[in-house]
Amino acid sequence: MTDQNKNIFYVLMFFAMAGWGASWVSAKVLSAYINEYEMIFFINIFTIITLLPILLYMKKSFYINLKSFILVLIASIVMIAYMKCYFLGTKFGTASLGGALVTTMIPINTFLIMALFFNRKIEKKDIFALILGGAGVLTMLNIWSFSLEEIFSQKNVYFVLASILWPILTITSSKATKISPMVFTLYMYVVTTIIVLIFFVDIPNINYASFYWIFWLNVLSIAVISTTFATTIYFVGIEKLGTNEVSSFIFLVPLFAIILSIIFLKEHISLSIIIGTILTIIAVKILNNIKISKKFNI
Repeated sequence: MTDQNKNIFYVLMFFAMAGWGASWVSAKVLSAYINEYEMIFFINIFTIITLLPILLYMKKSFYINLKSFILVLIASIVMIAYMKCYFLGTKFGTASLGGALVTTMIPINTFLIMALFFNRKIEKKDIFALILGGAGVLTMLNIWSFSLEEIFSQKNVYFVLASILWPILTITSSKATKISPMVFTLYMYVVTTIIVLIFFVDIPNINYASFYWIFWLNVLSIAVISTTFATTIYFVGIEKLGTNEVSSFIFLVPLFAIILSIIFLKEHISLSIIIGTILTIIAVKILNNIKISKKFNI
């Protein structure tokens, strides 16, 4: 890839991360209209509609073997649990805390799960990073207030659960080696939609009359921008630039979540969230050996 093409792709990655950060703001808005399962249904429908043409254009194979299909079923169940925690966390808490806490805890929890269950080696720098990350997480949870009611509040419990469920989803998806990650994702959204339709969503009784333009705008924002666009750019980025190069952009997600929450939701950002986010970002950088370098050759 030429330097010019790289720079264009870096810009696309920038907007993709902004999309992921914006999803927390949109989820907060949607929590005033629908429940978590209805959110999954509406977002998935538009995601499938927009993701399918991209996969056809990229000429991806839709073949799936039995092992991959079983993994799709498992991933779909985990995805529903994650989306429920993601939705309820933002409903009872703030989009800024969710975007900062969950997105920074996910890489840390992924590392811990890999170390505990998949024999990933832990070095001295990793121990330091985990301690630093733990301090950052506790700071974001405002543990220094010494209020058990605040520390173990609904929003914090949901956010912590979400940060554990996503690594499980990622690890499960990675076990499907005979299928494109993007195709796997499409099948996961299809199966997830079918499950919520059968068990959790009553389509005829949804109050469609209450859905104003702001509702559909945020549904499309999560489905088209935060999911289809951002996911496509992320996976293509891994193929073109490599995992380490793309991983450095993840640090933008909590920053966008905080900034957009201030702009659109008028949320007050506490000093504990800012300090905690910085500490966990440094911890993730150390854990994953991510090098932050100058991206643009201007």
